[in-house]
Amino acid sequence: MRRAGTESRLKPFVALAALLLLAGFAVAGPTGLLAWSENAAALEARKIEIAQLTHERDGLRNRVKLLDPAAADPDLASELVREHLGVMREDEVVITLDEDQDRAGPTIP
Repeated sequence: MRRAGTESRLKPFVALAALLLLAGFAVAGPTGLLAWSENAAALEARKIEIAQLTHERDGLRNRVKLLDPAAADPDLASELVREHLGVMREDEVVITLDEDQDRAGPTIP
Protein backbone atom coordinates (compact mmCIF):
# COMPACT_ATOMS: atom_id res chain seq x y z
CA MET A 1 0.00 0.00 0.00
CA ARG A 2 2.83 2.33 0.70
CA ARG A 3 4.12 1.74 -2.74
CA ALA A 4 0.99 3.22 -4.32
CA GLY A 5 1.41 6.34 -2.18
CA THR A 6 5.00 6.94 -3.28
CA GLU A 7 4.05 6.49 -6.92
CA SER A 8 1.33 9.11 -6.63
CA ARG A 9 3.84 11.56 -5.11
CA LEU A 10 6.41 10.81 -7.79
CA LYS A 11 4.11 11.46 -10.78
CA PRO A 12 3.94 15.28 -10.40
CA PHE A 13 7.75 15.49 -10.19
CA VAL A 14 8.17 13.36 -13.30
CA ALA A 15 5.59 15.48 -15.15
CA LEU A 16 7.32 18.68 -14.01
CA ALA A 17 10.72 17.35 -15.14
CA ALA A 18 9.28 16.44 -18.53
CA LEU A 19 7.74 19.91 -18.93
CA LEU A 20 11.01 21.59 -17.94
CA LEU A 21 12.88 19.42 -20.43
CA LEU A 22 10.45 20.40 -23.20
CA ALA A 23 10.71 24.07 -22.24
CA GLY A 24 14.51 23.81 -22.32
CA PHE A 25 14.41 22.37 -25.84
CA ALA A 26 11.96 25.07 -26.92
CA VAL A 27 14.42 27.75 -25.82
CA ALA A 28 17.87 26.27 -26.36
CA GLY A 29 17.27 23.38 -28.75
CA PRO A 30 18.43 23.19 -32.36
CA THR A 31 15.19 24.78 -33.54
CA GLY A 32 14.53 26.83 -30.42
CA LEU A 33 14.35 30.54 -29.80
CA LEU A 34 18.11 30.97 -29.43
CA ALA A 35 18.77 29.34 -32.82
CA TRP A 36 16.18 31.56 -34.50
CA SER A 37 18.60 34.45 -35.22
CA GLU A 38 21.25 32.06 -36.53
CA ASN A 39 18.71 30.51 -38.86
CA ALA A 40 17.57 33.96 -40.04
CA ALA A 41 21.19 34.97 -40.79
CA ALA A 42 21.77 31.71 -42.68
CA LEU A 43 18.58 32.33 -44.65
CA GLU A 44 19.75 35.81 -45.66
CA ALA A 45 23.13 34.42 -46.73
CA ARG A 46 21.39 31.79 -48.85
CA LYS A 47 19.15 34.43 -50.46
CA ILE A 48 22.23 36.47 -51.43
CA GLU A 49 23.89 33.35 -52.83
CA ILE A 50 20.76 32.48 -54.81
CA ALA A 51 20.64 36.01 -56.26
CA GLN A 52 24.29 35.75 -57.35
CA LEU A 53 23.78 32.34 -58.90
CA THR A 54 20.63 33.52 -60.67
CA HIS A 55 22.55 36.44 -62.14
CA GLU A 56 25.35 34.10 -63.29
CA ARG A 57 22.82 31.66 -64.75
CA ASP A 58 21.09 34.44 -66.69
CA GLY A 59 24.43 35.55 -68.11
CA LEU A 60 25.25 32.00 -69.19
CA ARG A 61 21.78 31.58 -70.66
CA ASN A 62 22.28 34.77 -72.70
CA ARG A 63 25.69 33.55 -73.91
CA VAL A 64 24.18 30.22 -74.98
CA LYS A 65 21.43 32.06 -76.81
CA LEU A 66 24.05 34.15 -78.64
CA LEU A 67 25.86 30.95 -79.68
CA ASP A 68 22.75 29.45 -81.29
CA PRO A 69 23.95 27.90 -84.59
CA ALA A 70 20.91 29.21 -86.45
CA ALA A 71 21.64 32.84 -85.55
CA ALA A 72 25.08 33.15 -83.95
CA ASP A 73 26.24 36.61 -82.87
CA PRO A 74 29.22 37.48 -85.12
CA ASP A 75 31.03 39.46 -82.42
CA LEU A 76 30.84 36.62 -79.90
CA ALA A 77 31.84 34.03 -82.51
CA SER A 78 34.83 36.17 -83.50
CA GLU A 79 35.81 36.62 -79.85
CA LEU A 80 35.66 32.87 -79.18
CA VAL A 81 37.65 31.99 -82.31
CA ARG A 82 40.35 34.52 -81.43
CA GLU A 83 40.49 33.39 -77.80
CA HIS A 84 40.58 29.63 -78.33
CA LEU A 85 42.30 29.28 -81.70
CA GLY A 86 44.62 32.27 -81.61
CA VAL A 87 43.34 33.51 -84.96
CA MET A 88 43.92 37.17 -85.85
CA ARG A 89 44.17 39.35 -88.92
CA GLU A 90 47.44 40.71 -90.26
CA ASP A 91 46.65 44.30 -89.30
CA GLU A 92 45.87 43.47 -85.65
CA VAL A 93 48.21 43.77 -82.70
CA VAL A 94 47.74 41.59 -79.62
CA ILE A 95 48.59 43.08 -76.25
CA THR A 96 48.69 40.58 -73.40
CA LEU A 97 48.55 41.55 -69.76
CA ASP A 98 49.72 39.52 -66.80
CA GLU A 99 47.00 38.47 -64.37
CA ASP A 100 48.67 40.29 -61.45
CA GLN A 101 49.30 43.44 -63.46
CA ASP A 102 45.73 43.46 -64.75
CA ARG A 103 44.33 43.42 -61.19
CA ALA A 104 46.71 46.06 -59.87
CA GLY A 105 46.03 48.47 -62.73
CA PRO A 106 48.53 50.38 -64.80
CA THR A 107 51.93 51.13 -63.33
CA ILE A 108 53.29 54.67 -63.49
CA PRO A 109 57.09 54.84 -63.91
